[in-house]
Amino acid sequence: MNKVLIIGAGGVGNVVAHKCARAPGVFPEIMLASRTLSKCAAIRDAVEQRTGRRIGIAPVDADDVEQTTALIRRYRPNLLINVALPYQDLSLMNACLAAGVDYLDTANYEPPDEAKFEYRWQWAYRERFEQAGLMALLGSGFDPGVTNVYCAYAQQQLFDEVHYVDILDCNAGEHGHPFATNFNPEINIREVTARGRYWEQGTWHDTDPLSVTTDFDFPEVGVRKAYLMHHEELESLAKHFPEIERARFWMTFGASYLKHLEVLQNVGMTSIEPIEFQGQQIVPIQFLKALLPDPASLGPRTHGKTNIGCIVTGEKDGKPVSRYVYNICDHQACYRETNAQAVSYTTGVPAMIGAMMMLTSQWMRPGVWNMEEFDPDPFMAALNAHGLPWTDIEFAVDIDALPE
Repeated sequence: MNKVLIIGAGGVGNVVAHKCARAPGVFPEIMLASRTLSKCAAIRDAVEQRTGRRIGIAPVDADDVEQTTALIRRYRPNLLINVALPYQDLSLMNACLAAGVDYLDTANYEPPDEAKFEYRWQWAYRERFEQAGLMALLGSGFDPGVTNVYCAYAQQQLFDEVHYVDILDCNAGEHGHPFATNFNPEINIREVTARGRYWEQGTWHDTDPLSVTTDFDFPEVGVRKAYLMHHEELESLAKHFPEIERARFWMTFGASYLKHLEVLQNVGMTSIEPIEFQGQQIVPIQFLKALLPDPASLGPRTHGKTNIGCIVTGEKDGKPVSRYVYNICDHQACYRETNAQAVSYTTGVPAMIGAMMMLTSQWMRPGVWNMEEFDPDPFMAALNAHGLPWTDIEFAVDIDALPE
């Protein structure tokens, strides 16, 4: 019987626990662990209320390899689902190697002292996982994750040649707070304030943060301004689909969010450099995180929709083709099902599906892998079955109309 250990009791961990509980044939036993046991208990109770299933909970410090290894050996899961912080990816991979358990996460490792999207730290584990006969699946969220699978699906089913990929992430939800982030504030702000980057003709091109924009008409959302950013799936797509001539990532932000972020940057509150305050060393962005609303608390007050997808341009049967594959998610529908808003939902559902792919051996191969390296068809079918239905349409707008 399959056992899964979910580490992380934030908004995404909550969704993963709910969705796993709704698939007892694949996930007959579930354990949720976090540093804060009270958060695990609240999720356990919500899962039981909504699904009728009782899951186990346990305390764990995901930074402590020995403590995590001990928990894994005691519970003996088939798979560890990491929905903790990206800083903890390597610690949890080390614990999985020590205890002999497969691994899955939703975001690439980030060093605590540098905001950086780079897979090299985790790719360096490939040989160790291969030799141990274990699998690590990286980035099984939405972006990265579903967007990678969309690209693999497009390459396999829709195109003979793929030339351009544009990933667009729009959250049109309204929560009523002057300033709040829909996932971990520290990770969110580090990501948004970093320099932009895109791949073109075999070279990385950098841009100033949020300096390149385009207006895009998102289905069921409307026209929103999207900002060119760097995101980790660009790195793996450029590596695994070397024929792609250009790959870019775009994300939308509201005017209030950007104004507050500008002020916080100007006064130094987004810095990751420690400062001394009243005889103690503090990191400003970590202090700011403590002041901001908990993303897990936004579910009941967030209304509106998300639209995340990929515009892929290339050739089919000798003719130029452009396709748009995307998902639309309603915040309140997600809350009614899982007690979470759509940003947590769109990350947590793919984590559950990735785990399902591994536990059912549809995706199972020793080593360290990204999502686009596997057959996209079963994953795409599971998206439709488990709450993230996708749409594939011909895209009429010339992709070059999006600025560089």
